[in-house]
Amino acid sequence: MTAKEILDEIKPLGRDSYKKVLFNHGVEEPCFGVKIGELKKIQKRIKMDYRLALELYDTGNYDAMYLAGLIADDARMTKKDLRHWVEKAKAHGGVPAGFTVPWVAAGSPHGRELALEWIESGKDFVAAAGWATLSSLVSIKADAELDLAELKRLMQRVQQSIHQAPNTVRYQMNWFLIAVGAYVQPLTGLALRIGEAIGPVTVDMGNTSCQVPFAPDYIRRVERRGTIGKKRKTAKC
Repeated sequence: MTAKEILDEIKPLGRDSYKKVLFNHGVEEPCFGVKIGELKKIQKRIKMDYRLALELYDTGNYDAMYLAGLIADDARMTKKDLRHWVEKAKAHGGVPAGFTVPWVAAGSPHGRELALEWIESGKDFVAAAGWATLSSLVSIKADAELDLAELKRLMQRVQQSIHQAPNTVRYQMNWFLIAVGAYVQPLTGLALRIGEAIGPVTVDMGNTSCQVPFAPDYIRRVERRGTIGKKRKTAKC
């Protein structure tokens, strides 16, 4: 299939009500307002297609960009591809940099390298993508594949700078702390202590009902479920 054929297929699936929700979260035109469930039906049919994913992402249509992340062959994504994707996310207020780009980056061979590169960026949406990529990495990588000393340093960095960080970066830093506490059992205790020291994190969520979770409370809920350290097969959802 071609990107144009996909766009023709998904355009009638758009709903104004869902489009309004997306716009409240910072998405911009072009966007059809296709629900994720509909995009996943197409993902199930296509499975993975590296070239088609690149073409879909480059359309600039938000729904197509989201689908691109779902069908991307992460293992084939180059650093050039991923750097292009994170920069192009700006067209939608940086929204795809919070999930689509990090999901694919974490599944690629370049996740850690790019995450550490991106968190140093002066562009808020790129830095946010870096922290979100780190969150995705700890959720799918076995602890033996992670540099725990490096994660500790990053957690301490969060403790020292989260309240001064830009809005979107602050949001992703908080989720990084939660992700480490929930998915990396040797660091759960440290994540709880740092979360308590940080206290509640305030983020302007715009015209939405979304709330920022208090990291220790979220991690303790995972503890009560008995799923601390249980990894995910993929960061995509």
